[in-house]
Amino acid sequence: MRLLPKSAFGQTVLLIGVLLLINQVVSYLSVTYYFVRPTTQQISSLLATQVQSVQSQGLMSAPLEQRLAYAKQTKVEIMTTEQALQQGLRDATHYNFMSSQVSSQIGVKADVRISTAETAVGSEPYRVWISLSTRPNIWVSIPLIGGNDAHISPPPTMYLMVIGILSVTGGWWFVRHLNRPLQALQQAALQVGRGQFPPPLKEQGSSEMREVTRAFNRMNQGIKQLEDERTLMTAGISHDLRTPLTRIRLASEMLPEESEWVRDGINEDIEDMNAIIDQFIEYARFDRTGEWENANLNTLIGDMVRVHERYESHHITLKLTSLPDTPVRTVAIKRVLDNLIENAFRYGGDKISVSTFFDRTKQRVYCRIRDFGPGIPDNELDNAFMPFKQGDKARGSLGSGLGLAITRKIINMHFGNITLRNHPEGGLVAEFWLPGAH
Repeated sequence: MRLLPKSAFGQTVLLIGVLLLINQVVSYLSVTYYFVRPTTQQISSLLATQVQSVQSQGLMSAPLEQRLAYAKQTKVEIMTTEQALQQGLRDATHYNFMSSQVSSQIGVKADVRISTAETAVGSEPYRVWISLSTRPNIWVSIPLIGGNDAHISPPPTMYLMVIGILSVTGGWWFVRHLNRPLQALQQAALQVGRGQFPPPLKEQGSSEMREVTRAFNRMNQGIKQLEDERTLMTAGISHDLRTPLTRIRLASEMLPEESEWVRDGINEDIEDMNAIIDQFIEYARFDRTGEWENANLNTLIGDMVRVHERYESHHITLKLTSLPDTPVRTVAIKRVLDNLIENAFRYGGDKISVSTFFDRTKQRVYCRIRDFGPGIPDNELDNAFMPFKQGDKARGSLGSGLGLAITRKIINMHFGNITLRNHPEGGLVAEFWLPGAH
């Protein structure tokens, strides 16, 4: 299991958090050793001195009148455990470190407790209760003078926690502000990868981020210009080629009847050339037609199967499993299915098999199309997707060799992958996968 975050945002926030944590620990230790500890030692020393004064005057065993007179004069009371419980000892908090400090100075084990503002009784909101092991039934109550006006501050731990939370929150906001342009750049790059061209991004953030955004905008504009020029050039070439082909078709119609076989051959060649020109156009435009939508691959396969069921010689075996919807360009994926099914029938015979399944671990939708023909030599499988490569001549390859190249471009546009392999029992298997909806 990976504990460290992968994103720059997460790593930066983690780094800031660790540095702030170290800073807080050092600050806490510094305050404890250089401020809190000397202060508590001083308070413990004063408390021990006060108890020693009470002991030296014998007030712990003195009559009640003498103890009351001393309390009226100094506000330091000496009372029994029963009396102390009624005056706030019951809810007082024991402080071990102060007990140790007072014990070490007096030389007798002492129990030091402090009553809070909510539990104290009387005008003094904070009182210190001290009992010695030599007189366990007697408690010395010493008020903290001035606590009512000073409103004793929260401990340093509270301050350090508040400072730490504010620092981490501020660091998180700062890092998020720095990474916002990166997120916009990521979304725009994904759009370019899908064949879309978003408007120029706003240049914001640090100077380095502005330079990267400016370079991306230029790249995006350059790619769009190249795509437009390529589409325009391809359209112009197709127009220029189709004009003489039309004249040749018209001229062939004027041939005498005894040359009908020549006319038919010319017309077939013209049809083949028109089909090749159409493939050139499809390859050049990157198949950017249609909007993105969530669709079920089984539904698209069913549509294409119904088209081929009109041919009596086409036999398709379906092995479809339940699939989730996936974001696709419907027209483009139908073209992929049509190309693969058409190739399977053209080169693999009149029988094919189409199957689908869903990989829950990788969240991928798979489709396999298998024919029962001679297949392709293993050393030529990778070349089958290259433009103008027609695969194995034994399969009787015809045309421009762009069909599988167009198919792979469409699958890549959908952030998927397509492969070809020979089936162990014969025939060729074309398999592609698409990422499921997130």
